[in-house]
Amino acid sequence: MKCLIVQPIHGDGLDLLRTNEVTPVPCPAPTDDHILPLIDDCDAVITRDAGLSGRAIMAGRKLRVIVIHGAGHDAVDMETATREGVLVCNTPGANARSVSELALGLAIAAARAIPAADAAQRRAEAGFRERVATTELSGKVALIVGWGSIGAGLGQMLRDAFGMTVLVYSPRARDVQGFETVADLHAGLARADLISLHTPLRDQTRGLIGTAALAACKRGAILVNTARAGLVDEVALAAALSSGQIAAAGLDVYSPAAPQGSLGRFPQVIFTPHLGGATQEALARVAKGSARNTLAALQGIRPETALNAPEAWS
Repeated sequence: MKCLIVQPIHGDGLDLLRTNEVTPVPCPAPTDDHILPLIDDCDAVITRDAGLSGRAIMAGRKLRVIVIHGAGHDAVDMETATREGVLVCNTPGANARSVSELALGLAIAAARAIPAADAAQRRAEAGFRERVATTELSGKVALIVGWGSIGAGLGQMLRDAFGMTVLVYSPRARDVQGFETVADLHAGLARADLISLHTPLRDQTRGLIGTAALAACKRGAILVNTARAGLVDEVALAAALSSGQIAAAGLDVYSPAAPQGSLGRFPQVIFTPHLGGATQEALARVAKGSARNTLAALQGIRPETALNAPEAWS
């Protein structure tokens, strides 16, 4: 059997496939032009944020399972996969600690203007600390939007390390571990000094942080997004930064041209290249989890993280 590897994964996952007599087939680039010639005789696919198009799914005549390396699944054509009887599952939680840690790092870096300070020192500019106001996180209020493994991990760090009051806006969450929930997003935004996004991208969350939400924010708040670019209206965010409504932002996800566009003109905006789950520890965990899901599906076992309905899988 063969498994198409749309984007590179950690060698531990590849070794696990080979040990179980599944041959990894590396894809030179995650585009249909490269995927289509290779997917025809593959039984499985492991993909990362590139997802898999409906065209590619339909070209996989032997395809039985698509495994997402990570949690986000919006880039996979779920409708086509379901119609074609192809199982789709993801690998949530395995990289949660790494993403939580990056969100914390972005929050600190934004509050203390660390990247801008570093750049000023490298340019030998004097007077940075007199010119740029920075702030502490300790004792402030944080709003966590989306209470999965990542959001919960960050909330615990902020409470334990900084004594922050942590609010949770997550309508689907069943257990928020004793933290205070807010039923209305705008009410939570009005109280928060730090806002961190951890919710999936769905039709109802696309543009969640737009003009109205940003206007509802406490003036001078910090925004961190390590979830999905589509959660934030970038034009509205640029306007909020310009007015001072939002003091700073740490973005691990954003539209492709954002660093060179209007957001890139703000030194208080920090861009990282989707580093959330990119630690070596997380990459190894997610790769092995993806391989285990692949092997289970190829053995006729439905993984617990399957995303389409049981009747869709032939």
